[in-house]
Amino acid sequence: MNTATTSNPTTLADQKRVGMVSLGCPKALVDSERILTRLRADGYAMSPDYAGADVVLVNTCGFLDSAKEESLAAIGEAISENGRVIVTGCMGEEADAIRAAHPQVLAVTGAHQYEQVVEAVHTHAPPSQGPYVDLIPQPDIKLTPRHYSYLKISEGCNHSCSFCIIPDLRGKLASRRIDAVLREAEKLVAAGTKELLVISQDTSAYGVDTRHDPRQWKGREVRAHMTDLARELGQLRTSEDVAPWVRLHYVYPYPHVDHVIPLMAEGLLTPYLDIPFQHAAPSVLKRMRRPANEAKVLERLKGWRDICPDIAVRSSFVVGFPGESEDDFKYLIDWLEEAQLDRVGAFRFEPVEGAKANDLPDPVPEDIKEERYARLMEVTERISAAKLTAKVGRSIPVIIDDLGEPDEDGDIGATGRSQADAPEIDGAVYLRNVPENVAQGDIVMVSVEDADAHDLFGVIAS
Repeated sequence: MNTATTSNPTTLADQKRVGMVSLGCPKALVDSERILTRLRADGYAMSPDYAGADVVLVNTCGFLDSAKEESLAAIGEAISENGRVIVTGCMGEEADAIRAAHPQVLAVTGAHQYEQVVEAVHTHAPPSQGPYVDLIPQPDIKLTPRHYSYLKISEGCNHSCSFCIIPDLRGKLASRRIDAVLREAEKLVAAGTKELLVISQDTSAYGVDTRHDPRQWKGREVRAHMTDLARELGQLRTSEDVAPWVRLHYVYPYPHVDHVIPLMAEGLLTPYLDIPFQHAAPSVLKRMRRPANEAKVLERLKGWRDICPDIAVRSSFVVGFPGESEDDFKYLIDWLEEAQLDRVGAFRFEPVEGAKANDLPDPVPEDIKEERYARLMEVTERISAAKLTAKVGRSIPVIIDDLGEPDEDGDIGATGRSQADAPEIDGAVYLRNVPENVAQGDIVMVSVEDADAHDLFGVIAS
């Protein structure tokens, strides 16, 4: 199970324990952290396994049919291992389907319905807190390592992409107050976070729903706008007076994104953008109901690299979308050859119950999807390999994620990430002969010695 990394300083007689299985994207992981933090404040302890839990929460993903199958399997495993299961998350919107598969579940709630989840836990595993526990300050629970944290700035999405049901699952865009976001970021950095990963469904649209409502922060007025947020996050400093890495995810390429690139060049933001392009062929983008401005994007990519040569751009693409012709796919390949993106993920189109794309004509046969997927990955791996090989001989900053045990010669290896690598989704940097005083979360300069299609290899620079 994906459980908390913090320990409970308070032990009570008959203290109820909660287990958590968290599936899906980082946004769901943040939801899990908030639920567990609230339960901890209510006197619950966290269980690292099924056997020790009075109740198990399963935070589900419902974006794709394959994700729903994984969620149902996780619910089934929790029922088999524990028997007392509460379901929440995106697939919680399909309570009938969940109960049809697993009628034993105790309760089902939807995405980011924190109060309903806590109420369900209270009902099925009443808290046993003493009279003074609510007066004891409780640290927030993190499901990520101490050195990096996800910072969710909004919920929901205003787009109506034909392949997506996120607005149905999580609603329209609802931005958090800018001062609340910055206060959380400051608190995370003060607690040891060295890398903030800004997430939402559409980071570029932050504040649109509130008309970029300004708030007072540190004696000045700051708008709820992506550029203002990025600028303020760039002012944060760790206890060692070092700027934490600030990584922007789910950024749609609206014009104002151009204004954050100079902040990257100045070292205030991590030179990294995660942009969900999805495709490049105008006809496919039109059927996806996404903006078809692929030529202008190529110009902007060039401009971004002129301002910040080290910027890394990652994206994801869908192959085999209904109506995608061979010419459309070749257009995408040619676009990728010109765009030279640093990190690329690809997905074969998969129908999602409730998505408008399911009704589009001319579905692409599965064997053609597979063939196109393989071709796309071959191209993007070649581009990635060339970009990584170009880093051999350079010294780059790397954040340490994991340290190994000494081998028979006493050498210690470590796994880290460069500024071009987000956790879980991008590549890694593998280090040899790591000094004993290096710790998880340290940011060190690394001499790059070798590379393959996805990862770098090196040694800490002397």
